[in-house]
Amino acid sequence: PLPVNTIGRQVMLTSGSITTAVDRLEKKQFVRRRACPKDRRVTYVELTPAGRTLIQQVFKAHASKLEAVFEPLSTAERSTLATLLKKLGKHGESLLSPRT
Repeated sequence: PLPVNTIGRQVMLTSGSITTAVDRLEKKQFVRRRACPKDRRVTYVELTPAGRTLIQQVFKAHASKLEAVFEPLSTAERSTLATLLKKLGKHGESLLSPRT
């Protein structure tokens, strides 16, 4: 389970947009909300068994398609690509992070 605002930040949605998305997922019974026992302002979102099943199916199909896309690359090329993408991702995060 994660707080709604944490999920919103991770997927780059505004608080209003993530609330709408969670509402839709909850209506389809893929997630459920749970109040934080220590802080009434915080609401956690957790996957239901149906949501967990859906995620497993989607990720399995996604992994299969990614494997097909990367098939022409050697193991060394895949490793280099992963390293470079991680570097770009960290740099991108640093550009988006508020400076203190």
